[in-house]
Amino acid sequence: MAGGSCHFVSQMRVGSFLGRFLYTSCVRGVQVRTRTPLHSCYFHVSKSSTSSHVVPVFSRAPFFSERTAMVDQHGKHTYKELYIRSQALSKMIIQLLGHPSRNNPPERVSFLCPNNSSYVVCQWAVWMSGAIAVPLYKSHPPSELKYILQDSQSALVVAEESYANVMNPLAEQLGIPVLTMSGSQNLHPSELLQEIEVSKLELDWKDRGAMIIYTSGTTGRPKGVLSTHYNLYSMVSALVTEWGWTKEDSILHVLPLHHVHGVVNKLMCPLWVGATCVMLPDFCPQKVWQHFLRRDAPSINIFMAVPTIYSKLISYYEQHFTHSNVREFVRAACQERIRLMVSGSSALPVPILERWQEITGHTLLERYGMTEIGMALTNPLHGPRVPGAVGNPLPGVEVRTVTQNPRKEGTSYTVHAHGDSTGTMVSVGLENREGELQVQGPAVFKEYWNKPHETQEAFTSDGWFKTGDTAVYKDGTYWILGRTSVDIIKSGGYKVSALEVERHLLGHPSITDVAVIGAPDVTWGQRVAAIVKLRDGHALSLQELKEWAR
Repeated sequence: MAGGSCHFVSQMRVGSFLGRFLYTSCVRGVQVRTRTPLHSCYFHVSKSSTSSHVVPVFSRAPFFSERTAMVDQHGKHTYKELYIRSQALSKMIIQLLGHPSRNNPPERVSFLCPNNSSYVVCQWAVWMSGAIAVPLYKSHPPSELKYILQDSQSALVVAEESYANVMNPLAEQLGIPVLTMSGSQNLHPSELLQEIEVSKLELDWKDRGAMIIYTSGTTGRPKGVLSTHYNLYSMVSALVTEWGWTKEDSILHVLPLHHVHGVVNKLMCPLWVGATCVMLPDFCPQKVWQHFLRRDAPSINIFMAVPTIYSKLISYYEQHFTHSNVREFVRAACQERIRLMVSGSSALPVPILERWQEITGHTLLERYGMTEIGMALTNPLHGPRVPGAVGNPLPGVEVRTVTQNPRKEGTSYTVHAHGDSTGTMVSVGLENREGELQVQGPAVFKEYWNKPHETQEAFTSDGWFKTGDTAVYKDGTYWILGRTSVDIIKSGGYKVSALEVERHLLGHPSITDVAVIGAPDVTWGQRVAAIVKLRDGHALSLQELKEWAR
């Protein structure tokens, strides 16, 4: 092969469906795959009971064969269809990477697909091939995508055809082969008549790497968070139990599919129990409201989003649902048809929570999680939800709030509160004391990919993951005060939570958005500074803002 050229090798056809995949080998010279020796890595092993029943989510599909797994812009897709399509793609992947074994570490497969059934097919196919899935995000610039391909040492790229023009040049530069998926992926009716051929891949799924999600920190390049199949199984099973998932549920999915919120909470959970996932290619307020209010199937009964989305939905409501009869219908429909609405990924301003409650009759369920740990804390499915709080630990999760005490013998931390799903114990004399939140449990990730030092630094000597978030346990629930490094402002000897100041300022009727920072100050060390965005047509003087802030 000529160096520097992207050579089309073949359009491999294995059955009618496999003909819809194109294999392009983009190799500059000789491709060399490197693996990090095991002895050079630091692996975190969660304290947990072993489980012989850990399986990937695709193994559940045969139990729900004819049920509708997904609805997207191409139509309805049954569990059987997704399974058959995934098997077809996995055969292609295995042809290129070789058959997986228990003894060899799994390869990484990066993939870029739209928010539709092609994403599930690709994710399942990668796991059916015994490989590690590395989801990419369409809005990332080419430089970021290239970094992820390099850092993950991906052996293969799978791209839906609409993204081929982005991924092919990057893969060519790095010498990585590419599989291009056709955008038209519905099976021929004759293919749906065949019986599901259950995967006979015999692997130890429990400790096998499953997914690498890249997450940005406060410094440096994004780190690849490697979760095992047991980590994902633990995340899903805890949420299924705590949030009462059943096969009768139907969730509307509007989030990106490169982080835990979109991948685990909103996709893997419904597919685990045989529920239906209705996918929108992108978030659109009008379409979301249409799905909330439509009478025909599939009727949505679960919705999860970030605070910004709820804010945009409220704005659309205010502009378009102005008649009192319409607003009464909206509230009645949401109360009758929807059983659960969740907010997460960033702090939920109380005014948004309160306005959403007025509009829909739903008190948003707030929870807390991270890429490294999945979901750790949640408000109750049934029972009072405290605005601004993130609830208590999920099943299998342990949390504690601590302050570092380097002079104390035997341990470097003073524990203020220590809890699990059964309750929280508070140290005498340390009630309502703020500290770093640390987490332990089977959902906690295995390692930062190829970063043994960073992995070791992320854990305490006794195995707790250091979230870097400041929290407090009070009034029977946990509260997140912000990132210890950036959201805690140290002013005149006091620690001020930027998030708490933001919540207070957002309560002003003229303020629609706010950012609070610690500005350097000679006298105070840091001075609390706020940047506010006013609602259209509103005015607010500096003096009025200061009065409100007091």
